[in-house]
Parts: sequence; structure tokens; C-alpha cells
Amino acid sequence: MNIQTLQTNNQTMSSREIAELCDKNHFHVKRDIETMCQQIEIDVSKFGGIYFDASNRQQTEYLLDRDLTITLVSGYNAKLRYRIVKRWQELEAQASAPVIPQTLSQALRLAADQADLIDKQNERLALVEPKAAALDVIDSATGSLNARDTAKTLGVQPQKFNAWCIAHNWMYRDNKDKLQMCSNRLQQGFMSQRPVTYTVPVNRNGVTVYETRATTQPLFTPKGLTHLAKTFAIVHEVA
Repeated sequence: MNIQTLQTNNQTMSSREIAELCDKNHFHVKRDIETMCQQIEIDVSKFGGIYFDASNRQQTEYLLDRDLTITLVSGYNAKLRYRIVKRWQELEAQASAPVIPQTLSQALRLAADQADLIDKQNERLALVEPKAAALDVIDSATGSLNARDTAKTLGVQPQKFNAWCIAHNWMYRDNKDKLQMCSNRLQQGFMSQRPVTYTVPVNRNGVTVYETRATTQPLFTPKGLTHLAKTFAIVHEVA
């Protein structure tokens, strides 16, 4: 068989090869393909290809996958269908066979392709690892955590964690030097807050009494902890 079938990542068979296998005129096979695509409501132009005939004139052909090829020849007789099925088996066997380079240039090209594949796999792994680390962190935490417990969960010193949060607009210190959450983190669902009370000594007429005062404590939600875990897994340390 002197016709070269197109080989790509998605295997196809040309209308010219189908015509040769089925002992049909190429023009008639193209017409049958166009009729088939119209009936199953598929745009035939998606399968169009170009080749050059014996006179070096540009001609059109169609490149069909296995399903469309079998659908096309199902209207032909059993002998022709059998030829097509056998040819597809040959193509699939060729595609599954290992590629053995025959020349130095082919060997270098294969090595370069394999190196590129490894680089892409490493890039995907680099994206997945922080997410996996984040999931491990979340598995060890339950509910919303305060700043100290969040730092402990992330494996960061509390002082460094607080400084990082202030520098990156997660928290700020109020006029009483207490940590408060930034409102944008509440809107993002990364943080929440809860009311807390504390006592302070107050001198009244020479007598020390303790007054109860109220404030809020910033908390990091599971969503916020997930985000932080990914961030810290990427940077590996607090800035």
C-alpha cells in the first residue's frame, strides 16, 4: 500500500486510504463522508486535510478517527468492513509499539522529548506538592484557630507568623497593641473573629480593683488555613 496514513497523537485514516481499501473512487468516498457528517450533524470541515497529487496539485481529503471510519463503511459490504477493521488493528499495533531510533538524530530527538516530558511532570508535581502539604495541615486542624495555634499548625514561630500576617495585610495591631483581623480577610472567608473578655487592674483611691473589658480575637478559618498552608509550602519560610 503506497498511501501514507496520517499518524498523530489521535490516530486517523485518510479518505484516500479508505478509498483504496474499499476499491472506490476517492471522490465518491469524500461524498459519502460529507453525507454521513450531515446526517449525524457533525461539521465535516473539522476533518479536512490537504495533500498533493502526482502532478503536485493541491487536493483535499478527510481524516477520520476509528469511530467515524467504521460508521462510514458500515454502509458498505462485509468484505470492505473487514478490510477496514484489519487496517485499524495494524495502525493501533504500530502506535503501541516502542519507538526505536534508527539514527543519531532520531536518538537525540527522542532523548530531548523524554527530557521535556520529565520537565513537564516535575512542573505538575511542583504544583501538586503544596496542595498536598496544605491538605495534610488541614487534616490536623479542626475548626477555626487563633493566631498562635495557626502558627503552630503551620510549623512557624508565632512571632514570625504574626509579623508576616501584619506585613501581608492579614492582621494589624489596634491602639491597644492587640492583634485584629483585616476586614478584607473576613470578606474572603479566610478569617473570622470572636468576642473575648479580659481583666485589667485599676487603681481607685489607692485600692486596686480589676475591671472586665471586652475585645475581639482574630481567628483563621479552615479556608484561610488552607490558603496559608499552600502559601507557606511554596515560600518555605516566612518573609
